[in-house]
Amino acid sequence: MEEKLHVVMLPWIAFGHMIPFFQLSVALAKAGIKVSFASTPGNIKRLPAVPPAYRNDEAVGVFEGFYGENASGITDGERVSRILNGCQAYAVRSCAEFEGDYLKLSERLTGKPVIPVGLLPREKPERKQFTDGRWGEIFKWLDDQKPRSVVFVGFGSECKLTKDQVYEIAHGVELSGLPFLWALRKPGWANDDRDALPSGFGERTSDRGIVCTGWAPQLEILGHPSIGGSLFHSGWGSIIEILQFGHTLILLPFIIDQPLNARYVVEKGLGVEIEREEDGSFTRDGVEKALKLAMVSVEGKSQREKASEAGAIFGNLKLHQDYYIGKFVDFLKEEKRNV
Repeated sequence: MEEKLHVVMLPWIAFGHMIPFFQLSVALAKAGIKVSFASTPGNIKRLPAVPPAYRNDEAVGVFEGFYGENASGITDGERVSRILNGCQAYAVRSCAEFEGDYLKLSERLTGKPVIPVGLLPREKPERKQFTDGRWGEIFKWLDDQKPRSVVFVGFGSECKLTKDQVYEIAHGVELSGLPFLWALRKPGWANDDRDALPSGFGERTSDRGIVCTGWAPQLEILGHPSIGGSLFHSGWGSIIEILQFGHTLILLPFIIDQPLNARYVVEKGLGVEIEREEDGSFTRDGVEKALKLAMVSVEGKSQREKASEAGAIFGNLKLHQDYYIGKFVDFLKEEKRNV
């Protein structure tokens, strides 16, 4: 009897990175592949429930483990290089419809197959009725705004902004005059929620904006018809979520792949990157300029149109869930037969 394919998933432990890995794991399990998903106990508990049909027959095996320390002495860059040199092929969260030229270039540079597994977009949420509490009030406020008029500001839980950075973003948002919804995690340097923003910011912008602290239902927010753009850190997962709804991108990259992501989507005409000073800092004027260009100016019309058109690719669940994952499964099974 042929031994079943077994795939081990080792996602980066930031939770936003784990969900796409989990989606891919379930899709592979549905195709008859055994999957082990390794992470910390806390993260494992936060994952969605595995569909019962794939939980008890060893199609999906979940085990717990701890990663975070590099005792080898090699750099992250060297580690990635060794992995790529030692593998038979590598899969990327992308699709030919969006960056086919770069996928082909990667194959030429590495001399190995590059398999796009699709963008792994999440299911678009049905409109939930947030009728109670703070989020009920916020969604009622969103209902009252004009279509595609509100900018969503959110930098997630992993992006640690300094006080100067948060304050410059706040001043830029205020100067833009745009309606906004800001999901702000209370920074470690702030004594309380009020200290997390410039003095008087809430009072001056209360007629056109809301700042919410703590957890936010990001996908439901992005799916609301009043949202037209998003100011964020340029993480790849966030780019996919935002373009899934056809919103324009206001990009403020900081670390790792974010600067390259930002340059690429700007090159594609899908958004605007906030200008930086020679020392790498940014100003409120730069934030204001980028917001207006992306959201309301005549000069930014082409970006808004292209972002809207991109939604047809980024939100095509059949393309990503059926075609690309199906091709990936075929590749894995073919490679196993050739071993």
